[in-house]
Amino acid sequence: MNVYDCQDPAERTTGLDEAVNALGRGALVVLPTDTVYGIAADAFDGRAVAGLLAAKGRGRQMPPPVLVGTVETLDGLATEVPAVVRDLVKTFWPGPLTIVCLAQPSLAWDLGDTDGTVALRMPADETAIALLRRTGPLAVSSANLSGQPSPHTAAQAVAYFGDKVAVYLDAGRAGGGTASTIVDATGERLTILREGALTRAELAAVAPELAEEAEPTPDGDAAADGYTSSDDTSPNATTPDGATSDGVTPDGGTAAAGEGDRAR
Repeated sequence: MNVYDCQDPAERTTGLDEAVNALGRGALVVLPTDTVYGIAADAFDGRAVAGLLAAKGRGRQMPPPVLVGTVETLDGLATEVPAVVRDLVKTFWPGPLTIVCLAQPSLAWDLGDTDGTVALRMPADETAIALLRRTGPLAVSSANLSGQPSPHTAAQAVAYFGDKVAVYLDAGRAGGGTASTIVDATGERLTILREGALTRAELAAVAPELAEEAEPTPDGDAAADGYTSSDDTSPNATTPDGATSDGVTPDGGTAAAGEGDRAR
């Protein structure tokens, strides 16, 4: 286990190098995001993703969201992306917006029980982006044990995971205390699965169909349920007073996907 001070330029460079190496061999890394700290694995390494879920104490029914380093990656990971989603991404990425899309069917990955969907987010954090642009997409959930508050410091993440994580990238206090907002783009119309840092009104200014709440998602929608009950970095997140909304807010937690457990 190594902790790198990313506020020091030289140590940040070393830390990023070590994080890339760790992820490449299937190990876990903790990184800052614009919402909370997240725990990351190579999205295309099924054993690493399973290890991430096991470390958090979560099952396959709560798949982690995927963080990306560029807007262009959206088309590589998702299919049938509506024009309105592209407008949302153009406006709010990088930032606290997680979009649940239909996953490209040809992708060789196993994120858990996703029901053919993927929750995507591009975080507004320079250390996270620097790592993502070197590694490609990462499965990222908030760096907390299931049911515990999401961490806003690397030290809090170390207390949760210790040697279960190979590299910790410490960039100081992360996030503003509010999870990412999660929008489901897999149905006939957009729906908000979790309202977080971005309000319905802000989203509706770009996507008018979100101005009014859609019909509730039918019971049994595994993908929607999994993402809203994960964390943030994408779907389970920590509320401003520090409590976790287990089953959702992250993140990011992504999550988010909510993250408190998604990489919000």
